Amino acid sequence: MSQQGPFGRRIDAPPGREPGPGPGPGFPPAPRFTWLLGVVCVLGLAYVVSTTVRSDAPGAGGVAVGRPLPPFAAPLASSTRRCDDELCDANVSLDADEDVRRAACDVRLPDVLNVCALADRGPVALAFVAGRSERCQDQVDVMERLRPRFPAVQFAAVFVRGERAALREAVRERGWTLPVGHDGSGAVSDVYAVAACPTITFARRGGRIESTSLAFLGERALAARLRAVGG
Repeated sequence: MSQQGPFGRRIDAPPGREPGPGPGPGFPPAPRFTWLLGVVCVLGLAYVVSTTVRSDAPGAGGVAVGRPLPPFAAPLASSTRRCDDELCDANVSLDADEDVRRAACDVRLPDVLNVCALADRGPVALAFVAGRSERCQDQVDVMERLRPRFPAVQFAAVFVRGERAALREAVRERGWTLPVGHDGSGAVSDVYAVAACPTITFARRGGRIESTSLAFLGERALAARLRAVGG
């Protein structure tokens, strides 16, 4: 079965697989210790869930703490580049090759959001949002309000998929002044293992990831995260 989430389809189970039958007549009752085994399994599952935010596997919910920010260069919402230009879509390449003329970190242009440049200037708070989600856009509003209180922090947002024209309209209507990049193909969200909306990745100056939030953060909670990265 699949579900349509803010960043695309997610597969819950292999298609065609049906739950197996339960115990039939004549099976002995479960032992008394079965409840204890269930508790252990639940605790184990809770541990796995709590640590997935530290995994850098796609879809796990963020890149592992302590890893460097995956490099990317994405066109800003205000960019007027045509889709046949090199930077119409995001560049997530570690190195240049026959298909990509420049590595992502080397793309430093006025109409491009470059995460390497952000990390060079200070701590980073990078939000991933879906344009059609009101709650995700509200998260960017909170970041915008806190920017004056944390001038050392480099705030930015990446909108995943959707049309750039709609993104420009959202930026205009909400009055955002922080840089907003457009990840039209979802390449950036893939390398950042984004699985929830909103997701905010926090990194210290230089680009080492401090934490990832997978839930909406109000001003107090966001401020605490910003202080933790040196803001």
